[in-house]
Amino acid sequence: MTEKHVAVLMGGWSNEREVSLSSGRGCAEALRRAGYRVTELDVDRDIAQRLMALGPDVAFNALHGAFGESGMIQGLLELLQIPYTHSGVLASALAMDKHQAKIMFKAAGIPVTDHLIVSRAEAAHSHVMAPPYVIKPIADGSSLGVFIVKGDQSHPPQELLREDWKSGEEVMVERFIAGRELTCSVMGDVALGVTEIVTDLGFYNYEAKYAKGGSHHIIPAQVSSKIYDKVQKMSLKAHAALGCRGVTRSDFRYNEQAGEDGELVCLELNTQPGMTETSLVPEQALAAGHSFEELVAWMVEDASCNR
Repeated sequence: MTEKHVAVLMGGWSNEREVSLSSGRGCAEALRRAGYRVTELDVDRDIAQRLMALGPDVAFNALHGAFGESGMIQGLLELLQIPYTHSGVLASALAMDKHQAKIMFKAAGIPVTDHLIVSRAEAAHSHVMAPPYVIKPIADGSSLGVFIVKGDQSHPPQELLREDWKSGEEVMVERFIAGRELTCSVMGDVALGVTEIVTDLGFYNYEAKYAKGGSHHIIPAQVSSKIYDKVQKMSLKAHAALGCRGVTRSDFRYNEQAGEDGELVCLELNTQPGMTETSLVPEQALAAGHSFEELVAWMVEDASCNR
């Protein structure tokens, strides 16, 4: 048993608020089972004052989306000198900006897809890249605002012009990679197992991630040992390239029909991956012999400032 007081930060005001609440509640319960004293905090603009009044030993960051993943809450926790989980200010900011992350990955020798950054109005007006391609927000998660433009589509998706669009005025347009969806988590300096994500919904979108039966996770992924090892090594390389700490998860597309060894590219790295008991990271940790309680306890013990 431990006397550490852990504040679990969750909720917030991003597009991924509900996902964060689910992650936070699951982690809070697991931490209580592991023996920690836990306070759940639904983050609002007064979070600095609430944290100063509470004085926790550790902040467990279960936020997703803007503010929680972009380096802002990390900077606040640095100022307050409260040790926190996951990655620090710079790594979080780089990973949240898919364009900047790709620049770093490419410099580190990690294969990525070709892409353009354009305004959402331009992306909606006409094809800025030969189809098939993918349109996604530069800094959003949970596959919100992602569109796959197929080869036979005459026009881009007009949903980009909706008045209630909340994912920024610029979007990323990247070449579509056919094939399989693979993902691998890193825990400290160790790559966990590789999971293949299978869904009937076209790709691993918001519904596939969070709706019951939306996707099926195969771990270990049924790929060659060469590709399995390559995904793990690329995940470690991506983690290091951005200067990440704690737990991250990197996502890949693998087209086994492209050439002798196929085409494997890194799509993005998540510094704040989903953390419900059935999320990908806890599944991969369990396959490696770490219970959910052991995983979140490891994250608390790994927490620090100057990350």
